[in-house]
Amino acid sequence: MTTLDAAPAVVREQSPVDGEPCVLLKLGEVVLKGKNREQFERRLADNVRTAVRPIARVDVIRRHGVFVVRTKDADVPTVDRLAERIGDVMGIVWAHRAWRVGKDLASVERAALELMEGRTGSFAVRSRRRDKRFPMTSTELDRHIGALVAQKYGQPVKLKNPEHTLSIEVDRDEVFVFSGGLPGQGGLPVGMSGRALVLMSGGIDSPVAAYRMMRRGLRVDYLHFSGMPFTGPESIYKAYALVRELDKFQGGSRLFVVPFGKAQQQIKSSGADRLAVIAQRRLMLRTGEVLARRLRGTALITGDALGQVSSQTLANITALDDAVELPILRPLVGMDKIEIMDQARRIRTLSISELPDEDCCTLLAPRRAETRAKIDDLRQIEKRLDVGELADQLAESVQEHRPVYGDAAAS
Repeated sequence: MTTLDAAPAVVREQSPVDGEPCVLLKLGEVVLKGKNREQFERRLADNVRTAVRPIARVDVIRRHGVFVVRTKDADVPTVDRLAERIGDVMGIVWAHRAWRVGKDLASVERAALELMEGRTGSFAVRSRRRDKRFPMTSTELDRHIGALVAQKYGQPVKLKNPEHTLSIEVDRDEVFVFSGGLPGQGGLPVGMSGRALVLMSGGIDSPVAAYRMMRRGLRVDYLHFSGMPFTGPESIYKAYALVRELDKFQGGSRLFVVPFGKAQQQIKSSGADRLAVIAQRRLMLRTGEVLARRLRGTALITGDALGQVSSQTLANITALDDAVELPILRPLVGMDKIEIMDQARRIRTLSISELPDEDCCTLLAPRRAETRAKIDDLRQIEKRLDVGELADQLAESVQEHRPVYGDAAAS
């Protein structure tokens, strides 16, 4: 049997289980949505099908609190790949690579013995009956299968913190038997909360901000400001790589790039001095707002964290909010750098963010930035620049890219 277990890289070859390999998905807060639950589940099922399309065409069967993902002529390697890919879909808490067997005790016994063959150490059996018509209760099934495995292989039963957990779930038409699983992202299905635009700097913070808002159900587009023509294209390559990695959480991501160098030069020439950093951030937000409205986005997302750098004081954040009418979402505002880096490492964007590039935010920046920017002073600078017209011009200059994650790029 090729075991469907928690570690995707470890595959053990034994005789096959008499059943069908599939993926059993456990949902998170989606199940708490009351009368709106069906709408959330439909969106989640669509997102699952879209995410795995480069691997296989699947059926996503909705059951009470779980999804069953099946594919025609399924083999174990394909199911392994499906489970790993589904682990990146927002709204899923666990992806279990399971065996779907007949709804009779003999089939369950055979599957349990095959799954536990060759394992050492303590184990426990956890059963759940979603169909109460099954003749054995969950406790009776635990005891029966546990005794069978212990007698066959001599493994000790340990109910608290066992080394292996054998799970048995009795459903309406079949029984699922599995051991272990892959943790998912949790949260809400992407697309349930609307659309927003991320200001993607290429640093550590903005990719994490994008991830956290996708996890709350937002579908996001990305806007990157390049220092070109005064810098090279390295920051664009980096932003592209970041969006490509983040695309695994939603699919269909779009990256818009604005050449921002000449606009920064205009800000410097306007006499902004210590206000130059805040003035250019306000112009970025204004440009983002123009583009977001064009894309039917209803919010902007930034990686601001309160007090992390001199431009992110409360006074300066207030001055930034004044620049646009759309709400600015700051999911990292209360996080410190260590927390942000830990999350960036987990979603695999940290190594990309740490690559060297010429950041447009440091281009033509003053030696010291203002920490208590006054909105009236900023408005005077913007009046001299005619920032409304400038933001429109910048939004018109965008170049669109479509970074695609992983296997989907080859499909």
